[in-house]
Amino acid sequence: METKQQEKFELTITAEKDEKETSAAETEAAVQEELVQQFKGYRNPFSSMLIESKNLIFRGAPGTGKSYLAKEIAADIISNGYEDNYSCLTDELKKQVEFVQFHPSYDYSDFVEGLRPKVNDDGTMGFELQDGIFKKFVARARKNYEDSQKSPETMEKEIMVQESMTEFFSSVEFGVDTFKTKHKNEFTITSVDDRHINVSIPGNASVNKLALNLDEVRRMLESGQEFTKVKDITTFFGKTFASQGYSYDLPIYEAIKAKKITASKARTKQEELKKYIFIIDEINRGEISKIFGELFFAIDPGYRGKSGEISTQYSNLHPNPDEKFYIPENVYIIGTMNDIDRSVDSFDFAMRRRFRFVELPADERLEMLALLENEELEAEAIRRMAALNKEISAVEDLNKNYQIGASYFLKLKTLDFDQLWTDYLQPLLQEYIQGMKDEEEIMKRFAKAYGYPNQSRGDVHEATQDQG
Repeated sequence: METKQQEKFELTITAEKDEKETSAAETEAAVQEELVQQFKGYRNPFSSMLIESKNLIFRGAPGTGKSYLAKEIAADIISNGYEDNYSCLTDELKKQVEFVQFHPSYDYSDFVEGLRPKVNDDGTMGFELQDGIFKKFVARARKNYEDSQKSPETMEKEIMVQESMTEFFSSVEFGVDTFKTKHKNEFTITSVDDRHINVSIPGNASVNKLALNLDEVRRMLESGQEFTKVKDITTFFGKTFASQGYSYDLPIYEAIKAKKITASKARTKQEELKKYIFIIDEINRGEISKIFGELFFAIDPGYRGKSGEISTQYSNLHPNPDEKFYIPENVYIIGTMNDIDRSVDSFDFAMRRRFRFVELPADERLEMLALLENEELEAEAIRRMAALNKEISAVEDLNKNYQIGASYFLKLKTLDFDQLWTDYLQPLLQEYIQGMKDEEEIMKRFAKAYGYPNQSRGDVHEATQDQG
């Protein structure tokens, strides 16, 4: 026992000695590695917070870099702690991140689904149900989640079916090649998109065009079952009565099965479960209840997956009306909000209890000023920001939510301090105190605290130019 303790002690002493002998660069790398381990493999402490909570909202003063932070976290999580710069992600990795900004006109049809105008093949106008940005994003995440639960054999079968369908439809001459139903009704395939097989039925006086459900044919092929009559399809989909589309699904199914397909024989690996991050900038500027609708239930961290599945407002218009919508476990949502744009107290209470709120004080993200690449300029920016924010908090009707964040001072890359004041900070602060008594006196105090115009424009401009 004593020998083991002695060995442990000697190893500790040796490690400490080695650490002292490492270079500064090696020490920095070791610290970074420690932080990665501390935050469960991620660079940013907020990343593990999002993983634990599913839904996170950053709130606070304007200019604290909330939007930039959200993208940092997304990059951190998507790359598994390897990279926190969103612009450095590959195009493939960026597909796991979506960014949207809410505004007063944003609604359910933009976010979830809605009817959109469409020009028909004959030139007439109609309406088509289209998914909104969030539903499209969830569909990508859901496919990955569901595929990750499948065996390589199942995935291989599905890939072969997809290849077979793609090759078949590529060989069809749209509007020319004819097919026949069991009742000898001739029809042609006019086009194929992500959801539908559009067919023309010249001999049918009542309905001469039909949009078939592409997924129905795919599911029939993937099942491995034999379908010889429409009743087989009706039973397979658990319906009491056959739909008109089944009569046309059957000959297409038979044609794909009959065609000799040169499907890939490559072995398929287990799909890796990925994380998907949806960022909602200025989330409190939209009418939350109108935008999310019945998704309030589905986004709840406690009801992710099929336990939280719902029927959306337009489910009766879906190719499969019985299909439910749910948000899988691998979807994470980040929101950002400025408290002064709209009081946090007015934020929808049903939404509030489904998000974890994190306040970012004005001085929370000072490290972003390193982007100025000028230590003296960075130090001066921090000094002025602190002095100005102290004066803002001293105004009776203002508070920390009205303070100025560090991202405003990144404009010093192209402006001097005086220009930053006159063109950005002064107009913003005047808007804050509009209607207060002694407006002019308050603005003088702000200007004095900031240091305008203590420095001559020439000196400040020269200091700014030193960045280059």
